[in-house]
Amino acid sequence: MKRRIFTKLAIGLSLGASLMGTSAMAQDNMRIALVVKALGIGFFEAAHKGAEEAAEELGNVEIIYTGPTDTTAEGQIEVINSLIAQGVDAIAVSANDTDALVPTLKKAQQRGITVISWDSGVAEEGRQVHLNPSSNPLIGNMIIKLAADHMPEGGKVALLSATTTSTNQNIWIEEMTKVMGDYPAIEVVSTVYGDDLADKSYREAQGLMQSHPDLDAIIAPTSVGIVAAAQAVEDAGKIGEVNVTGLGLPSEMAGAIESGASKSFAIWNPIDLGYSAAMIAHALASGEATAEPGAEISIGRMGTITLDETNSAAMADPFVYDSSNIDDFKSIF
Repeated sequence: MKRRIFTKLAIGLSLGASLMGTSAMAQDNMRIALVVKALGIGFFEAAHKGAEEAAEELGNVEIIYTGPTDTTAEGQIEVINSLIAQGVDAIAVSANDTDALVPTLKKAQQRGITVISWDSGVAEEGRQVHLNPSSNPLIGNMIIKLAADHMPEGGKVALLSATTTSTNQNIWIEEMTKVMGDYPAIEVVSTVYGDDLADKSYREAQGLMQSHPDLDAIIAPTSVGIVAAAQAVEDAGKIGEVNVTGLGLPSEMAGAIESGASKSFAIWNPIDLGYSAAMIAHALASGEATAEPGAEISIGRMGTITLDETNSAAMADPFVYDSSNIDDFKSIF
């Protein structure tokens, strides 16, 4: 009887030690939440691949890829509150609204959670660092230049953006407006919003062509909008009349380049962007780096970034894709 009790006790102690060991191992893993504008968007899925690459390189890092089902601040707030309750180590968010997420993200920081924004930023008080995918002025100039390059005599263009509150798209359009003096023969006739929904973006593109029969180009600084606009142009039989350009993914825009609905577009590598965001979040959460102006933060194979006076930095310049190079990239992202 004593032997049996001893055996059960030994097994119990062994199992308890095993469970404690498993728990300790789980706690050793740094959990970084990559919060995207909405699930199901190719750009963010590619960024997720990059974040997982960073996690594998760093070791003992778990990436939690999450976001709302639609591009709303309310949806992201709900997701972030859940992450706070889970006690994650870091949150890296591409924001649907500059200001609306701030109170929730401040609460996360008060709980000791590292918070950065990437791609689409939040106000300074809501994060420690922001990673721009590229220089905002350069992107603003790039999106109008992409249209202007194929309009030597000028003409009419319209903008198909994401949401009215999307931080990055609004900044890029603002930067584009600043350089419109360099393109005096080009007139921006309308700005519409597809909410980063394929069907709504498609309808908005259709509406632009109906409202402006002499439209020469649609500029979509969003990977969802540009694909939808290209499809709308093709379906309307306006290839060669309306050029669709802006920011998109090679894998999603290859068909539009082949059909002629788009002559060229640009994007940075979203895989590199997700990778860099995860690296920054890890560096801050682990104490390897501090968030202060002038600080240099290592981002692995991407090199280093230096924070400006707003604790922001830019990753890389956008790259232009057209018929000469699209085949080299369409299978990558």
